[in-house]
Amino acid sequence: MTITLDLSRKPDQPQGQRSLAGMPLPALKAELEAMGLDPKKASMRAKQISRWSQYFGATSFEGMTDIGKELRAELAARFTLDRPEIADHQVSKDGTQKWLSRFQPGVEGESVYIPSVGMDGGALCVSSQVGCTLNCTFCHTGTQALVRNLTAQEITAQVMIARDALNEWPSSIEARNLTNIVFMGMGEPLYNLDNVAAAIDTISDGDGISIGRRRITVSTAGVAPKIPELGERTNAMLAISLHATNDDLRNELVPINRKYDLQMLFEAIRAYPGSGNSRRVTFEYVMLKGINDTQAEARELVRLLKGVPAKINLIPFNPWPGSPYECSDWETIEAFAEIVNRAGYASPIRTPRGRDIDAACGQLRSESVKKSAAEKRREALEAAASPEA
Repeated sequence: MTITLDLSRKPDQPQGQRSLAGMPLPALKAELEAMGLDPKKASMRAKQISRWSQYFGATSFEGMTDIGKELRAELAARFTLDRPEIADHQVSKDGTQKWLSRFQPGVEGESVYIPSVGMDGGALCVSSQVGCTLNCTFCHTGTQALVRNLTAQEITAQVMIARDALNEWPSSIEARNLTNIVFMGMGEPLYNLDNVAAAIDTISDGDGISIGRRRITVSTAGVAPKIPELGERTNAMLAISLHATNDDLRNELVPINRKYDLQMLFEAIRAYPGSGNSRRVTFEYVMLKGINDTQAEARELVRLLKGVPAKINLIPFNPWPGSPYECSDWETIEAFAEIVNRAGYASPIRTPRGRDIDAACGQLRSESVKKSAAEKRREALEAAASPEA
């Protein structure tokens, strides 16, 4: 296991300074108007600052050559382009990277970059909340109480941190390593839809980070009334955290099902704007030994999906301390996948990534009971010295 620490970023800023990094354009314009710029000039300058920051990855105002020196100096006196503090950065032996971002004292969220296997590019899994209210029993994040929603700026900043680490500025760079964004980190995105939608507007802006909406996927555990609204506001790809084919079991695994049952959920899915064979809904199904992995349940899943353009990601359960479940046997997962495949649905078995740094699906949790840097360095040295390393 390889662990790389980045504890160099400091939150210290002169009193009153705020960062503009990742700020949505309307909010940035409002900040400039508050400085005294008239609305027309504020709109123009906001676009310039946004392009320098979110297209070129600028970290200071000094090099913004199409903005006058006096205004650049005033901007530098009032604002920064700093990213959130990186409280921890870990790199898995398989290339997966995980960042713990400290947005403010006591407010920390995790994001994970997953390099692709067998193809170019990779995906960044971003968080939309710190903690979660849903209490899905197989998910480690669900054991952490909700701290608060993340702002659109804080969501976008997670993408900028990954771009910094991968050295992928400007946005026009060819052969990107970061090609996709998935809202599958901490929290339920549809309980923070305003900020998620604003972040997607910023991330997909062609004059900014420039990741297209068809490469942005939002996963929900089933907040049915908000699903059509998500499509109307964002045009993002939809993913459903399903995990069961009947209400009794889903009530246990995904408690929000008690409020929005499978019938309500699938009515909302069928109403999702733009879905079709070229824009299939992704269903995530974690494989839990002896719980939801029988061949009968595979056939029931096929029945449930009838008429929905879909693909199914079968996810081997990723263990976490104190979890009550085990991963299904590989033969069981393959037999399950075969039934779904024969019915005409793609059902890839997701390769677990980042397990050694607790970055795999369902393992994210940021409760701030963290090991000291000295402890982590000692563990890293011990791992490096191990014959298995």
